[in-house]
Amino acid sequence: MSTKAMLEIKNYSKTYGEGKKAVDDVSLTVESGDIYGFIGHNGAGKSTTIRAVVGVLDFTEGEILIDGHSVKDEEMECKRITAYIPDNPDLYENLTGIQYLNFIADVFDIDAAEREASIKKYADLFEITDSLGDMISSYSHGMKQKVAIISALIHKPRLLVLDEPFVGLDPKATFTLKEIMHEMCAQGTAIFFSTHVLDVAEKLCNKVAIIKHGRIIASGTMEELTEGHSLEETFMEADHEG
Repeated sequence: MSTKAMLEIKNYSKTYGEGKKAVDDVSLTVESGDIYGFIGHNGAGKSTTIRAVVGVLDFTEGEILIDGHSVKDEEMECKRITAYIPDNPDLYENLTGIQYLNFIADVFDIDAAEREASIKKYADLFEITDSLGDMISSYSHGMKQKVAIISALIHKPRLLVLDEPFVGLDPKATFTLKEIMHEMCAQGTAIFFSTHVLDVAEKLCNKVAIIKHGRIIASGTMEELTEGHSLEETFMEADHEG
């Protein structure tokens, strides 16, 4: 299967009001079939970069392309093929789980048979089928996260962007999400996700970038970066040098 660049971040920088650069000249490429880990300390610039990628955060410096489309100039084309799961999902609490998932399916114009099959598949995998009729306001954080994940998957995105996706998930749900990520990549989806759980990134990712104080200090394939060491050792060494 030929690969193509699904996400290109080119010389992206973000400066906040007081002149502090939260992200400084970041460039990276995520290709179809990649599981690309974006790792760094809290406050390193991971979420700022991710929020720019998905169109939540405005930016003036640099360029971000999704399947060749500009995030700034071709917003709708980018959103059609992208799914985003934030670190703290903000769902409509006054809907039931199934109402929310149907609402998202309506947004992406997914027909009845396809949405029903997708919702059933993922709700069964995450073991929340019996709770979909309940109000989202009654859900635990982990339950809300599972609904957010399902809502991101039902339109079969070609780019899946996740911010700290495993925080708050129980071990079984974490395993399920990792299996789904592998399955999607085998079908050509590109996945870009931030994490500070290094052993998860090491087992899951084929490529990784390490960001510190807004700058990428190391990036490449997992093999290139680790060279026989653990990702934790590589991260600590790069962090020390960076």
